[in-house]
Amino acid sequence: MAHYNVMGPVKAALEAAVRYMAVELGPKYIRVNALSPGLVATRAASGIEHFDELLERAVKLAPEHKLITLDDIGALAAFLVSDAAKAITGNIAYVDAGYHVVG
Repeated sequence: MAHYNVMGPVKAALEAAVRYMAVELGPKYIRVNALSPGLVATRAASGIEHFDELLERAVKLAPEHKLITLDDIGALAAFLVSDAAKAITGNIAYVDAGYHVVG
């Protein structure tokens, strides 16, 4: 992604930390997961250069052809902390309308 710069290695480090913490904390029944949300049209994000073009590209390419919302992210987070996800740990959970598979 253009202008992503240092975020690539930072994201990779975060994903590795999730896996290592899941192994370390699993015996204490502590689950560790991370959310990887797609582009969200927020006021803060609107300050990013060419952000409107990024949003349009995400809608065009994502399999679901839509943007996600803060509610979508919150719903996934609520699921992961619920008992319904009690056997899930060490994962990066994408909530991006499928954009990560094509973006």
